Amino acid sequence: MFDHWINFLNKYSYIVKLATTYFPSTPPRQPTTPIRKRTPRSRLSTPTQSRLTTPTTARTNKSSKSVTSSPNSPLQNSTLLRRFRSCKKKSPRSSPKKEALRLDVIAGDWINVCNTPSKVKKVRPQCDRFIPNRDIMGDPSSHFNTTHRESGKEQYMDNADLEYQEKLAEACGIAFERRILQFSAPPNGKDDLGHTYNQRSKKFTTSIQLKRRIATVPERILDAPGMIDDYYLNLLDWNVKNMLAIGLDQNVYVWNADTGDVRSIAQTEDNDYISSLSWSHDGEYLAVGTSDGDTQIWDILREQKVRSMSGHTARVGVLTWNKYLVSSGCKDGSIWHHDTRIAQHKIAELLDHASEVCGLKWRHDGEQLASGGNDNRVNIWDARSSIPKFTKNNHLAAVKAVAWCPWKNNLLATGGGSFDRQIHFWNTSSASRLKSIDTGSQVTSIIWSKEYQELLSTHGFPEHHMSIWSYPKCRKIIDIQAHDTRVLHSAISPDGQVVATAASDENLKFWRVFQSQSKNEGPRSNVKENGTSVYSGLLIR
Repeated sequence: MFDHWINFLNKYSYIVKLATTYFPSTPPRQPTTPIRKRTPRSRLSTPTQSRLTTPTTARTNKSSKSVTSSPNSPLQNSTLLRRFRSCKKKSPRSSPKKEALRLDVIAGDWINVCNTPSKVKKVRPQCDRFIPNRDIMGDPSSHFNTTHRESGKEQYMDNADLEYQEKLAEACGIAFERRILQFSAPPNGKDDLGHTYNQRSKKFTTSIQLKRRIATVPERILDAPGMIDDYYLNLLDWNVKNMLAIGLDQNVYVWNADTGDVRSIAQTEDNDYISSLSWSHDGEYLAVGTSDGDTQIWDILREQKVRSMSGHTARVGVLTWNKYLVSSGCKDGSIWHHDTRIAQHKIAELLDHASEVCGLKWRHDGEQLASGGNDNRVNIWDARSSIPKFTKNNHLAAVKAVAWCPWKNNLLATGGGSFDRQIHFWNTSSASRLKSIDTGSQVTSIIWSKEYQELLSTHGFPEHHMSIWSYPKCRKIIDIQAHDTRVLHSAISPDGQVVATAASDENLKFWRVFQSQSKNEGPRSNVKENGTSVYSGLLIR
């Protein structure tokens, strides 16, 4: 038994000797910790949160003690330090824009240890207000007019490019050394177009200095005895042949503005009176409405009645022409279309007004008809229909003043009576009201100017005046005290410069309110061959 243990120990010692021979033993290395320098506490405010990690929220517990250490644990701090060192080894050349970071052991936070480089202020070169400084521009194409061959200046083009530019400038007929656009005073040369067109035109200056004159006194006054003082009648009209027709009681007088002749062409019976007048477009025929409901057509050259178209049961207060058609508005609210070419003259009847029709006017192209009545209503009728296209009830009184704009087809102006005193402007294509004017007086008529963007309105109670308005601004230009009583009727001359007004004061006055400025055109002389004025001493009887 003892021998057995001796043999075992010998074998074990032999094995140990072999193991030490082939596998020498080395002592294990202890992990070394780098020496960390403690930085003193800074009085500056240190961020309490890491820039790289988000601190975990501490759970509050009554039994736990308050901890004043860093939000990050030592294990987290050592992990972040190893990552930072590994990144630093991989990229030894760091970009100057990246910030170097260092771990503050006391605070346990990452702090910035390098200052941000201050921004260098760029000094802007002084340049011309309109022309930039060519010396700081590197584009050779912008130096076509500024590159010179003078010594001491930088050349932006080589000789080949300069020769090419010179040939190109010579072929185009321009001076190579001259800048086309320059911020300097224009030259005094007569051949310079810029100097020529920068000067103000003498004609333009003269037109500004010469202001338009609006006469505030009548040019001529004619006596008109027997004028009926009725707001709903229409007794004055002026045709294209410069002849003016006026209805005085039972007679119709035609006054020729060129010669001054006065003729009486129509007369009603004892119990009737003239209630309306209207010239045809060619000025050859005159339509006359009477108080008994009759509509008459008179030939002016032959001074005789062509035909009489009866049928209305009350007076015809307004008439208007559309080519060969005559439309008449009656006191019973009806509107008739009369065809003057056929025996059965009545071809259509328009029924919508509940009271007397006192305003009626065809548009210049004959496509639409506007009507106003004593029922405070404005209707727009299509020429091919007997049903109103639009109906407007914005007025608060009778609508007698109806006028189409001569330079805009779909623009209509309407004026109301004493309880309304408004002028409304309508777009007859969209049926919308564009603008309105509070005139302050009863509106009896409206006339559009053919040359200016203006309109004239005549008024009754309480002012008895005329007003000129601008459109579309709707500003009052001037007020003219016209008559001693309310202005009942108005008409414009064929040249669009003179307006005639008639009132119950038995005066017919002529006002040059739309004086033409084209070609310095002066007023028409209206003088006979013997030198006496055609206006003086005239009395319509």
